[in-house]
Amino acid sequence: MPRTKIRAGMNSDSKIFNRDGHRLIWRCKEQILWIEPWGKDCFRVRATVLPEMPERDWSLLPPTKVAQASRLSVSNGQDARATVINGKLTATVDAKSGRVRFFKTGDSEPLCEEIFARTNCPPSRTFKSVGGNLHHAEACFTAFDDERIYGLGQRRHGLLDQKGCVLELTHRNSQISIPFLVSSRGYGLLWHNPGMGRVELGRTQTRWVAAATRLIDYVVMTGDGYAGIMERYADLTGHSPVLPEWAAGFWQCKLRYRTQDELLAAAREHNRRGLPMSVIVVDYIHWTKMGEWKFDPVCWPDPAAMVRELDKLGIKVMVSVWPTVNPDSENYAELERRNLLVRAERGMNTFIRFTDTNAKHTVISHLLDSTHPEARKFLWNKLRENYHRHGIKVWWLDAIEPEMAVYDHDNVRYHAGNGLEVGCLYPLCQQQALFEGMKSAGETEIITLGRAGFSGSQHYGAAIWSGDIHSTWEDLQQQVRAGLNIAMSGIPWWTTDIGGFFGGEIDTPYFQELIVRWFQYGAFCPLFRLHGWRNSSLAHPETSDPTRGGPNEVWSFGERAYKIIREILFLRERLRPYIMKQMKLASTKGTPPMRPLFFDFPDDAGCGAIDDQFMFGPELLVAPVLQSRVTKRQVYLPAGAMWTDGWTGKKFMGGQTITAAAPLEKIPLYLRDGQKLPIRE
Repeated sequence: MPRTKIRAGMNSDSKIFNRDGHRLIWRCKEQILWIEPWGKDCFRVRATVLPEMPERDWSLLPPTKVAQASRLSVSNGQDARATVINGKLTATVDAKSGRVRFFKTGDSEPLCEEIFARTNCPPSRTFKSVGGNLHHAEACFTAFDDERIYGLGQRRHGLLDQKGCVLELTHRNSQISIPFLVSSRGYGLLWHNPGMGRVELGRTQTRWVAAATRLIDYVVMTGDGYAGIMERYADLTGHSPVLPEWAAGFWQCKLRYRTQDELLAAAREHNRRGLPMSVIVVDYIHWTKMGEWKFDPVCWPDPAAMVRELDKLGIKVMVSVWPTVNPDSENYAELERRNLLVRAERGMNTFIRFTDTNAKHTVISHLLDSTHPEARKFLWNKLRENYHRHGIKVWWLDAIEPEMAVYDHDNVRYHAGNGLEVGCLYPLCQQQALFEGMKSAGETEIITLGRAGFSGSQHYGAAIWSGDIHSTWEDLQQQVRAGLNIAMSGIPWWTTDIGGFFGGEIDTPYFQELIVRWFQYGAFCPLFRLHGWRNSSLAHPETSDPTRGGPNEVWSFGERAYKIIREILFLRERLRPYIMKQMKLASTKGTPPMRPLFFDFPDDAGCGAIDDQFMFGPELLVAPVLQSRVTKRQVYLPAGAMWTDGWTGKKFMGGQTITAAAPLEKIPLYLRDGQKLPIRE
């Protein structure tokens, strides 16, 4: 990394600036500020009131790409400030206040800036002790009226543009906090903090709040358009591997196949009907006890034979792996003795209430502490012994938020620290455990499917799905915006439970229409996966087995729905070469396969308002039907391109809204500038 240069002739005000190689250091009263180039066109900013700067690189990789033009200078005069240039991005630091501002190099209008501290107002960065070395900390930035904000993980609010929202920075089932935003002004900002907090995207200011931290730590980046910003983010936190080719196909899942025979019967019937399938899933409660991480031999007597048969059909087996540890499990005593379980700061070390195999009552269970390196090794050793040796190499990491009965994060003690300080790190560590374990076993095609993630999860081959959502049109509508925002959060592999998880009554016209439209949408998600607890409203603990759902195979929803879904399966198969091309781009450049219209058409102002359509790669516009009993919909075709109806071949000039035919059998699809894709058989 090149050393920065500092201009001579500093006056007394500027003596508060120092440098350490490429790093600018500002000190005033009790606060220390570091600002330094951290990769190409990026700056990392750290501030603390501790005597020494904590150096904790939770999600960030060591910087490898710094522009050769990187340099630093300090100005004289009444408005003394330091200026640091790193390629396309320039940062300034005011000598008196320590306020940091960011500009496109050569521009006078800021891209992003900490707030200006006026009379009797708090400064842009504040700290308040909450005990020990931890502080409640806030960093405040100017709010711009013309700004739209995307990313920040996966949310249930149903919005694409999140300007005006107040967002909790924590994980819950169907809520994932990835504290990275992308602004329409042309920058990205990573709040590099795995602790609990919130971000307020208000009209008067943008405020990041950490409940308990040792420092404020964030990275600002820019690039050539949205694609350039996403590439910078991938450079910072890690590029995803290339998706294994088999993973681009159809994944079959339900709650749940209770036995080996049930699962094989479904796969055989799929094959008999000539339907494509890439993955079939062994869901939860297939184990002896939670925390033993092995098949119940009564229901799964010969997993190796099962895997061999399915392999001949071209089908991979994925198994559900939970972090939960039943105190009656065979591993509990060792995990407790070695301090590899999550602990409570006060009270008993129990965190989750759930059912378990053959349990007649709710089990009060513990959690594996995946933030502990030895716990990660322990988990992988069990998975290798009990699954991998049978040929199972695909992993479903369920409930890794982690799910807890009570979300009192201040009462949770991880190996990495108190829950308020580090709690959002947990799913990343679970994904790291499987990735590193598979690598150690010589595997090169690695993918996990998790119910949560964090900045950098993509680096560990992690796919994410949207959690336990409901079988409603409203939930389907939410998925479109949630999927686009998590794509803008740096997660290229994402999916939903096609049809929703809760409440789908498979014999009703409502659900049969819904699942057709959801399949049409799901075929253009990065991963294409059916799952759900069908007829779940009929399952009551006093009258039936609450861990067994109804049928959820593609022929389960009536003959008309099956005929349409069958064609969707083959459409996805025809598109797999195109999908893999996008997955390779996601790996090398960080470009999400599924993205909002404005990503590819930033000069078309009309695209900013469109949140119910998306691009699937650069060549295909997808306009899913998201309301019941609708047979046509309005579709906006971005300016600057000619568009061809994928079904009829009719051409349209961009920059207009058209009325597209959308009978139940068809999802509106449009090809860009004469591109050829096998939409029609």
